[in-house]
Amino acid sequence: MNLKKTYSEITPYIKEMAELSNKHNGIEPEMYAHHKVNRGLRDMNGNGVVTGLTEVSKIKAKELNAEGEFVPCEGQLYFRGINVRDLVAGFRTDDRFGFEETVYLLLFSELPNTAQLERFEKELVKYRSLPPSFVRDMILKAPGKDMMNILSRSVLALYAYDDNPDDISIENVLRQSLQMIAWFPLLAVYGYHSFRHYHKNKSLYIHLPKPQYSTAENLLHLLRDDGAFTDLEAKILDLALVLHAEHGGGNNSTFTTHVVTSSGTDTYSSVAAALGSLKGPRHGGANIKVVKMFEDMKKSINTKKKGEIEDYLVKLLNKEAFDKAGLIYGMGHAVYSLSDPRSDILKKCAKELSIEKGKQDEYALYETVAEIAPAIIAEKRKMYKGVSANVDFYSGLIYKMLGLPNELYTPIFAVSRIAGWSAHRIEEIQNAGKIIRPSYISVIDDREYVRIEDRK
Repeated sequence: MNLKKTYSEITPYIKEMAELSNKHNGIEPEMYAHHKVNRGLRDMNGNGVVTGLTEVSKIKAKELNAEGEFVPCEGQLYFRGINVRDLVAGFRTDDRFGFEETVYLLLFSELPNTAQLERFEKELVKYRSLPPSFVRDMILKAPGKDMMNILSRSVLALYAYDDNPDDISIENVLRQSLQMIAWFPLLAVYGYHSFRHYHKNKSLYIHLPKPQYSTAENLLHLLRDDGAFTDLEAKILDLALVLHAEHGGGNNSTFTTHVVTSSGTDTYSSVAAALGSLKGPRHGGANIKVVKMFEDMKKSINTKKKGEIEDYLVKLLNKEAFDKAGLIYGMGHAVYSLSDPRSDILKKCAKELSIEKGKQDEYALYETVAEIAPAIIAEKRKMYKGVSANVDFYSGLIYKMLGLPNELYTPIFAVSRIAGWSAHRIEEIQNAGKIIRPSYISVIDDREYVRIEDRK
């Protein structure tokens, strides 16, 4: 007799009710146009519907021409008004780590001087330790199979360790934000080690962070069994963190942060909601798809032959290859057309890392796909908006060359984006004062109530 209860079973009753639910869903795609509803908060031209104001960051993908028309331009991304290309060039020229400087800029609107940056880094170091027994009780004793769920659960659990969790004064939220920024690398990596040990039967090791290390250095130190890494590895991971830290405010998880924050809830609930958004494959998991797509490509064709690569890409769009979703992962973006500035920067770094790792052939394959895919997409999809490689295209390659496990790709995105979420949460508290309450149009006719004895 099997006494084990199955909590995830889809019973015949559930199947029947699901069919009933689908039967009564009468919302058709054309209704959105009829009622002038911008589905997904995007208009018919793909432009985002304005839902707020921000000083945190902005994206530029179009500019006015001489005829007064908006036309695509090379993509630009700004943090607090500063072009990310210039920000990156600044710390890379000095051969410095840039993530901590970027976090300071996003939170406080100004670039720190040397003394301010050193003091800020020391504050982060103070917070870079979890409460006593937290790793044992909340991570190791309840190992999960999904890193983002582990991360969300850990964040909500940390509420109980905070003596002042519900205070949404700027001072308290800033304190909580700095703690989150410092804690996220530990939560992500320790969660992965728990999963690796209990679900993959691998040896368990838990390293403590080193105070002299940057966020990127600590990530690699905590993750690897020997704690070792090269300077180039750490600098390129640091750069990836910078480029993922914030993106224009119009993405799903940042909007989630604004919506949830506007209700007046606590920081832990707001961050957990943003994590739930980022977990979705339409938001945070695209670089994993890029890596897996290339793995399938290398198994399926001779990647030394350009013609076979072209045929494979066509098959992807025709839903005849890989996951048959009709997508070339890593190509195209909802906002950028001619170029994604983050991809432009990561492409150069991917080339540097490929030389150190002896992966030049791998990099060359990615470069070939990036060159030929736009024309194929434009032809097959009859698109006249430019298409180019996005940030996920090269970040997946970089993470693979760094030896990062697939399970950590999206959590590392969160390790970076917690900086942007924190800046937007503070901004929402400072300036909004009203709950975000969207409107929906009902498209069902009124009906009479029928007494139970008269129902069929």
